[in-house]
Order: sequence, then structure tokens, then C-alpha cells
Amino acid sequence: MAQTFWDDVKEGQEISLTEPTSSQRLVVWAAASGDFYQIHYDDNFAKGNNLPDIIVHGALKGMLVGRLLDEFAGDKGSIEMWDVSYRGMDKAREDITIWGKVTKKYQEGGKNLVDLDVGVRKVDGSETTPGRATVSLPKK
Repeated sequence: MAQTFWDDVKEGQEISLTEPTSSQRLVVWAAASGDFYQIHYDDNFAKGNNLPDIIVHGALKGMLVGRLLDEFAGDKGSIEMWDVSYRGMDKAREDITIWGKVTKKYQEGGKNLVDLDVGVRKVDGSETTPGRATVSLPKK
């Protein structure tokens, strides 16, 4: 994993990753998380509940934001805080974009900190899972 250094980060910098949301991935997540609500893996059940398709678990989206932050922090950094709010549904079988944008870079309490807006976007660009985070990074 490449290490991100505080010295190299700039306010306004963006990070992202694109993730597939196959039905198999949702079944694996259901098994790992214990969330077996059928709207996440049973097409007929989901459509019978007025959903357009099976939908991605909210907690999976939150975890993917955590993954993005972990990769940004690298081995020598750490995630100090992150949270997201589940504001919309993401249909399965469509890629989602997990993103972050640096909003503030500062030093506090002996740490080199970076605040970010974070979230999840659907293919059409609409935001479903906005949030915020703080990451501590090493200096060069």
C-alpha cells in the first residue's frame, strides 16, 4: 500500500474508488454481517416491496468508505473518525463510486490531520451516503 504523507496533501484534493455491487457480493456481505433481509439478495422479494431491484446494504457502503480512508491513510496513518448517513438506496448490479475530498489540513495535539467530506455516488452521480472523516497522516 502506498503511503500518503501529510506534506503532499492539498485542500480540495479528491480520492475515489469504484466498486461493483453484484448480487454475489451482497450475499457474501449478508453472510459476513448477519443482515439477511431479503431486499438485499432476493429479486422477487425486493420487487414485491416496491423496490426497483435488490439494494446494497447501507453498512457495506459505510465499510467501503472506511476502506477508501484506510487506503488513503496507509500503514503509517490512521483513521481518527468517520461517519456516514444513509440517505438513498443504491441498486445492485451497478457500480458505485466511493469518494473523498480534503476540506481541511491542520496540526493539532501533535497530529497531522486531514478532514474530508466523503460519500457514495450512484452511476447517475446522485449522492446516497454523505459523510465526513478525519485522518492522521505521517510527515516526511
